This record gives sequence, structure tokens and C-alpha cells, in this order.
Amino acid sequence: MNPEVGVETNPNVVRKKQKQKQARTILLFVLPGLLVYSVFILYPILATFNYSFFNFSGGQSQRTFVGLSNYTTLFADQTFWQALKNNSFIILVSVFVQIPLGLMMALVLFSPIKGVKLLNVLYFLPYLMSTVAIGLLWIFMFDPMNGPVNQVVKLFGQNPIPWLADKNTAMIAVLLVIVWQFAPFYMILFKAAMVGIPDELYEAARIDGANGTQQFFYITFPSLIPTIVTSSILAVVGSLKQFDIFYIMTGGGPGNSTEILGTYMFKQGFINFNMGYASTIAAMMFILAFIAVLIIQFIEYQRKKRGIMI
Repeated sequence: MNPEVGVETNPNVVRKKQKQKQARTILLFVLPGLLVYSVFILYPILATFNYSFFNFSGGQSQRTFVGLSNYTTLFADQTFWQALKNNSFIILVSVFVQIPLGLMMALVLFSPIKGVKLLNVLYFLPYLMSTVAIGLLWIFMFDPMNGPVNQVVKLFGQNPIPWLADKNTAMIAVLLVIVWQFAPFYMILFKAAMVGIPDELYEAARIDGANGTQQFFYITFPSLIPTIVTSSILAVVGSLKQFDIFYIMTGGGPGNSTEILGTYMFKQGFINFNMGYASTIAAMMFILAFIAVLIIQFIEYQRKKRGIMI
């Protein structure tokens, strides 16, 4: 018997070669996407961490290695802590206001009321607008003299409020705009998830005498938990990456009352030309987002492990 023939006809060897061929085919299709990811995502992240150990302006090739000096300066920087505090407010509003509001909007669209198609368009319209247009629109809305918001305030006999010029109200005003803009995004996520819930579950619940509230808490809400987890991750990461709406509406002012990590990083890098310090801020943004995602994923893992539905 020819030993080479035996090897070729061995089922285990044949399966192994088929798996290797399949792996090469998969790698061939994944390689372009992996290349794009490496160039535009992975490399900038690694470069940011590398730049954070240097002191340079960004306009010159000369760089001075300073080690962890930028991080030491950052942790002693009061503006950084103020910006982080403001980002924390955005996270809380995004998770505990935007997501529940998006869920309520999705429930309204699934309710048997007239004008659902019109509501679908009206609800999603803010998310379709560009952030620049939204920022300019709401600057006009919050105008102290002629803005519609203050016109409503005057109807209640109150003096006009300088929403974006007052340290006590500027952050609230921008947070309201963020909720208005991004709640429709979570509405779409919940609406898509609710479409996938089998109608048989609701029919069985109605036969058993369950009312609408009971159907929500025992069928709809448990089925939406994976979407809630995903929405929470997106909300946390998106909150830490916020920049454009704050830069357009307040520029981080008045004072540092609306300064966030994104605007502070921009000012350090492109106004003060301190690219090393700006890279340090960007690196901290990545670290904070990464830790937040790990915490959410760990909580979700523990929930699944213990079999907790809610």
C-alpha cells in the first residue's frame, strides 16, 4: 500500500485541509476590512498614546520626550476635572433620560393611535439634521431677547433667561438639545427590537388575562434588555466623544461651565498648539470609554449568569 495515498484519503487529513482552505478564504475576505480598521482606527489610537508621552506643537516635527509628565499635569488640571464632570452629566442624561425617552417614543409608535406615520417622521426628524444646523437653530431658540423659548418664559410673567450666557443654565440648555437630537436614535433601536418580539407571546398573555402594563413588564421589557445594554454602551461612548454641539453653542463657556473633554482637547491641540497634552486628553477619553464599556459588559454578564431577567 502506498503511504501517500493513505494520507490523502484519511478523513481527518481531508477535513483538516478543508478547514485550512476555508480559513484562508475567510481571511482573504476579512483582510480588506481589517486593513481599513488598522489604518483608520487602530493606528490612530496607538499613535495618540505615543504622542501623549511627548511635548510638541504639532506644526513641527521636533518632539521632546516627557514620559508621564503630561498625565501628571492632567490629573492636577482643574479644567480637566471640570470637563470630566460635565461629561459625566452627559452620560447620566444620555442613559437615564435619552434611552427611556427613546423607549417611550417607540412604544407610542406601536400603540393603536391615529397619526402614527406622521409621528414616526416628526420623532426621527431631529436625528436627520446636521449638528451644525441644530446648534445654530437652538442658539436662535435660546436667544435672550427674541428667542421662542424666552417668549414662552415671558408668558408666565418671568424675566428672559440668558440660557447660553449664564453658568447656571448653559449646561442645562445644551443637555436639552442633546436629548432632543439623539432620543430618536434610541427610538429606532427599540422599534427594531420590538418588531422581532413574536406576536404569539402577546396573544398568549392576553388569553391569560394580562393587561397592557403586565405585557410590557413581562414580555416587552425583558425582550429589550439586550438592546438596552447596547444602547447604554453607545450612550456612554457617545457622551465621552461629544464635541460639536458644545463647540457650536457655547464653545465651552461661559467660563468653563460647559467645557467637556472634546472641546478642551481641541483647544489644547489647535488653539494652544499643545499636541502632546491634547493627545493625553484623547488617551484618557479612550481609557474612560473602555473602562465604562467593560463595566457595562461585566454587569450584563453577571445578569445572564444569574438568570436575572430585569
